[in-house]
Amino acid sequence: QVQLVESGGGLAQPGGSLRLSCAASGFTFNNYAMSWARQAPGKGLEWVAAISSDVRNTYYADSMKGRITISRDNAKNTVYLQMDSLKPEDTALYYCARHRTNTYASGMDSWGKGTLVTVST
Repeated sequence: QVQLVESGGGLAQPGGSLRLSCAASGFTFNNYAMSWARQAPGKGLEWVAAISSDVRNTYYADSMKGRITISRDNAKNTVYLQMDSLKPEDTALYYCARHRTNTYASGMDSWGKGTLVTVST
């Protein structure tokens, strides 16, 4: 059974950094592309970043491009999201998701429960 468990959220000051982690289990991690998405209070779900199964390709939403880096460690079955220069509008519940195949072009079929990021003074 697919399990995705996010961690690393918390309170950060504007301009600060956080590194989110997502531990995956129940499937062959290095066969699947992975993504991060977020949902801000009162708003819809927004895709943030994706990484192919072989680490070669990464994709970012324009809203956060230049401030985030997605990475993965296939030996540890973990995907990461490094977030820098955080803004109050980055406050959201951040989700990890698995794609249906090894490429970003396939849709997402499994989700974690999320980790809350709050950016505030």
